[in-house]
Amino acid sequence: MIAWLWRLVSIVVVVAIVFAWQWIADHKLVSQVFLPGPDRAFFALIHGFRASDLGAKLGGTVEHMLAGWAVASIVGIALGALIGSSGTVRAYVAPMLEFLRPLPASAVIPVAIAIFGFSGSMAIGVIAFGALWPMLLATVHGFAAVEPRLNEVARALNLTRWQAIVKISLPSATPDILSGLRLGLTVALILAVVCEMIAGLDGLGQWVLLAARSYRSGDLFAGVILLGLVGLCANFGLSLIESRALAWRTAGRS
Repeated sequence: MIAWLWRLVSIVVVVAIVFAWQWIADHKLVSQVFLPGPDRAFFALIHGFRASDLGAKLGGTVEHMLAGWAVASIVGIALGALIGSSGTVRAYVAPMLEFLRPLPASAVIPVAIAIFGFSGSMAIGVIAFGALWPMLLATVHGFAAVEPRLNEVARALNLTRWQAIVKISLPSATPDILSGLRLGLTVALILAVVCEMIAGLDGLGQWVLLAARSYRSGDLFAGVILLGLVGLCANFGLSLIESRALAWRTAGRS
């Protein structure tokens, strides 16, 4: 009941913001060159899909985001499991991780351009580098935080190292891994837009940048709204996966 109440309140807040936005635009408190009303943004959104290539731009951004995120997920989970399940490996690798982790992904863009050029591979490489760290660190924490009693149970059952990882460590680390995946997907969307703006790749980042340069505020806000919807849908999808993957925890607590 409380959850539904909070959702209702959030919807009311969104509606109030939209009405306030429209009121400001109608009364021209801010020039419509810089702040069009939501009606103009909506019509620009519809026009972009019907008479322009906004659909292709959307597909390009989603493709860049998911490709980089997938690479980061595979590498991050595999390395995180390897590092987190061994205290010796953590001791050797920790200094390198602490050196690379604070490095902004945007700082890697010139290096990626020099290696891959202005291509989709450059974008995927930058996105994968930036989205890697939330997944890697979350996976390391999840595997390292396995209760010692569970490891004792694995030894008592004479489980091999691989069996212990699959049957004990991985289920225990799943909540941390899923949290890292959600955070990494958000980072992937941000970096996809940045790469499209800098490298001129086909996507919503390019759409927003060109609209801003030509003072097409309706198209600009349409692109921003679409980016927000992409992030919302991606987060909602991962939330559903997380709720299903962790249903065993809810059942165990009840």
